Amino acid sequence: MSFKLQTLYAFLCCTLFFQNYVASNLVSSTIDTDQQALLAVKLQIENDPFNSWNNSLHFCSWHGVRCNTNDQRVIVLNLSSLGLQGTLSPYIGNLTSLEELILDNNFFRGTIPQEICQLFRLQHISLYNNSFQGEIPRNLTYYSDIRIINFERNNLEGEIPAELSSLSNLLELHLSVNHFKGTIPSSLGNLSALRVLSLSDNILEGSIPEEFGKLSYLEFLKLSSNKLSGAVPMQLLNISSIQYLNLASNRLYGSFPSDFGLNHPKLHTVAIAENQFFGTIPESITNASGLVILDIGTNALTGSVPVNMGTLKRLQRLDFSNNPLGSNDSNGLNFLTSLTNCTSLRILHLNGNNHGGDLLNSIANLSIKLTSLRLDNNHIYGSIPENLDNLLNLDNLAMSQNMLTGRIPEFICNLTKLEGLYLSRNKFIGEIPTCIGNITFLSILEMQGNMLEGSIPISLSKYRMLQGLDLSHNRLTGAIPKELMGLSSLTISLTLAHNLLSGPLPIEVGKLMNLGSLDVSNNRLSGELPLTLGGLEGLEFLSLQGNLFEGQITQSLGELISIQLLDLSRNNFSGNIPVRLSSSLRFIQYLNLSFNMFEGEVPNEGLFMNSSAFSIIGNENLCGGIKSLQLPECLREETSTPSEKSKIAFYAVLILISIVFLILLLIWLFFARKRLISLLPMRTHVYHWWIRISRTSSTVVSSDSPLGDQYPKLSYAELHQATNGFSPSNLVGMGRYSSVYKGILNSGEQTVAVKVVNLQQRGSRKSFIAECEALRNIRHRNLIKIITSCSGTDFKGNEFKALVYKFMPNGNLESWLHPSSSTLLQPRNLNLIQRLNIAIDVATALEYLHHCCELPVIHRDIKPSNILLDDQLCAHLGDFGSARSLLLAIDKSTHIRIRTTTIGVVGTVGYVALECAMGGPASTLVDVYSFGILLLEMFTGKKPTDSMFKDDFCLHYYVKIALPDQVLRIADPKLLSDCSSHRIVKCLASIFRIGVTCSDHLPRARMEIADALMELQAARHLFLSINDRRE
Repeated sequence: MSFKLQTLYAFLCCTLFFQNYVASNLVSSTIDTDQQALLAVKLQIENDPFNSWNNSLHFCSWHGVRCNTNDQRVIVLNLSSLGLQGTLSPYIGNLTSLEELILDNNFFRGTIPQEICQLFRLQHISLYNNSFQGEIPRNLTYYSDIRIINFERNNLEGEIPAELSSLSNLLELHLSVNHFKGTIPSSLGNLSALRVLSLSDNILEGSIPEEFGKLSYLEFLKLSSNKLSGAVPMQLLNISSIQYLNLASNRLYGSFPSDFGLNHPKLHTVAIAENQFFGTIPESITNASGLVILDIGTNALTGSVPVNMGTLKRLQRLDFSNNPLGSNDSNGLNFLTSLTNCTSLRILHLNGNNHGGDLLNSIANLSIKLTSLRLDNNHIYGSIPENLDNLLNLDNLAMSQNMLTGRIPEFICNLTKLEGLYLSRNKFIGEIPTCIGNITFLSILEMQGNMLEGSIPISLSKYRMLQGLDLSHNRLTGAIPKELMGLSSLTISLTLAHNLLSGPLPIEVGKLMNLGSLDVSNNRLSGELPLTLGGLEGLEFLSLQGNLFEGQITQSLGELISIQLLDLSRNNFSGNIPVRLSSSLRFIQYLNLSFNMFEGEVPNEGLFMNSSAFSIIGNENLCGGIKSLQLPECLREETSTPSEKSKIAFYAVLILISIVFLILLLIWLFFARKRLISLLPMRTHVYHWWIRISRTSSTVVSSDSPLGDQYPKLSYAELHQATNGFSPSNLVGMGRYSSVYKGILNSGEQTVAVKVVNLQQRGSRKSFIAECEALRNIRHRNLIKIITSCSGTDFKGNEFKALVYKFMPNGNLESWLHPSSSTLLQPRNLNLIQRLNIAIDVATALEYLHHCCELPVIHRDIKPSNILLDDQLCAHLGDFGSARSLLLAIDKSTHIRIRTTTIGVVGTVGYVALECAMGGPASTLVDVYSFGILLLEMFTGKKPTDSMFKDDFCLHYYVKIALPDQVLRIADPKLLSDCSSHRIVKCLASIFRIGVTCSDHLPRARMEIADALMELQAARHLFLSINDRRE
């Protein structure tokens, strides 16, 4: 018996020993697997910013890693906000005990690996704000216990998997800001535990599933900025647990339940703007005492606003704009008094409603935190309430298109933070307060359509950021202040039409070089037009009609190279119609010369070939022109007699013979000179004798302009003198093919930049010829202005080639963005609006090159050093040494202009498009790519060749993964101190999005430069205007 017991005891001991041995080996194996998996994850990360993942520490002590204390298995991997770059390794699937995987705010790209299906214990996965691509792995639904999925702000695509409905324990699903399409799976309504559902900013279509009404625990629903349509399920609006409801910017319709708000004790945000909702605002909404944001603008809501809105004391944003609310009665604005209880209110938009009644004094008691107040486009009467200047933080005040009366009070000048002031189309009387110039940050001032009197205050000239001014349709008198014409910041419009202004148009008007629209029509202005008017190279609209201007049309009007509409009608202009108006104004769409005193022949070329493009009625002494004008033929001089004909013929032959003889003589001198130099290489005294003759003679040979006869001729001697003998002190820049010198021509009257070609450098001749060919037939306000060229020999008989440009006193953009050590002693900076204006200037130049030339021209070397800045910081695109005109073919699938032949590698590393670098077909999209990179560089302050950009990680991806919420993290820090952050974030997000789209590696994905220009102008308008766009 004892033997059996001993045998049994020994067996049990062996069994226990074997089990412990196997278990210990298994634990050791899984631990090793976790360590190897983490190292594999690290291997796929580029530019690893932390070095704790090494063998000196146990992997459970590595940064971002947390292990189970019992078995040392990895349960949490949190690497958020570390700036990691690379792809996610498939070995992540070997961390089989992982419960949380958080990689937020990094630069991961590639697809989400299918191996995550092996993480059967996973409860929380968050890849927020990366650049993951492809579809959501279908096997993600294997995790029955997963609680949170956050794939927001990536580049995921495809349809939302219906299989997600099998995740019965799912609490949060974040898929916003991706590229998902199709319909929303109705099966998501089966996720009974769901609390957060965010699907905004995708391309989703169809209706909101009725099944969503069953999500009884739902707290957060965001479906905005899709293409959803149909009625909103009533059950959805009755979910009592809802706190955040955002359905804005879709095509939805429906109405509020009559008890909406009664059963929503935690309601924080309701945003249904830009849809088709109808009905009334229920009184019950005022019971949602926690409401902070109520944005129901741009719908079809009717009725009155509940008078007790002030019970919503936590309100910060209230937007009822663009709805037919109100009944135009005297009590329509009574609810404003109750809003004085909303002490946190920042935005109040009631524009585009149907409110009537007196503008209550209680409006001055609204929250001191108010930044934007819009009451425009209503039926409000009365005067501007006293003490409105209590609202010291207002940056936008709009009261246009009402029936307000009285004087514009001086206390409005105390609102010194205003950026937009809109008082137009009311019944204001009296003078414009002279203190109005104290609002120094004002960008837009509109007072048109009132009954204002007196003169235009000179104090308006104090503005340094004003971009648009409209004082039209008033009773203003006196002369236009010359100081007003010195406001170089005016870029949008200056409108003074329909007043009683008198005197001449000030010559200072020439300082408005970047102005887009000038309207002084229907006044009493007189005298001749100033020659400086032709300096407005950016002007697109000019109306001088209905004045007393006289004299002949100045030839300088032919220099308005951007003009589209020119109205000179109903004045006293006389003389002939200049032919230059038909040949120089390439973009003009309509020219109105009617009711003047013009005489002589009407040109029959250019725009005068199209009778619908111009008007000349009311000029009785005109003749000729195209037949449809039905004007009398112009009288010709009597026919010459036979003897006179013979004299004319004799002199013509004599002149012809003289010209031929002169040409032959010049050719002989040219070859004789070369032969003399080659035959007498050692006879230096003879050589210098010849050079002295060359200096003193009119050396046409050494000063020929390859640009053509329309440009003045300059000799080498003149350029030598202008640059102090090409002195190093005059050297302002050097490039691969040339050196640029500052020079002074015409006895100190004209400062120029002389670009001397280095003919010893291979390719320089080709670059010079290309630049001449490009500049010969192009002219635009945002292209560097060419004065002439010189091609000949220097004093030693060496070949000499140079281009002469208008000098740009502020240098190139490169020196502003990345100042060298020599310029750091005098620090200078471009603020956001200056950079944006420069970007718009460059885009305007490219639009001209791509779409307005006879053949599209591609620049092929867009970069900061080729963008020059004048004294007003207006940008001019230069260096056309790589430019080419395109022989067009049209890609029928994209309608993009392409060239069928290939090109060599041109451009600059970092700015050149991939297809160009690979010798692919040239197209205008090559410039679009470079412009996109330029745009990103201008607003991040980082060069595309920065050391942080390696392999596949580039400036394009660096910005792309930061959009749209992390723009302040990547923006140039110099931009963040010049304006409020809430405005700069919106503007930068828009700019960066344009830059990312333009710099896409796929040409077909890039936008045309005309679209980029339009969106940049919209971004500028967003930054300057009163429109506070919804987040």
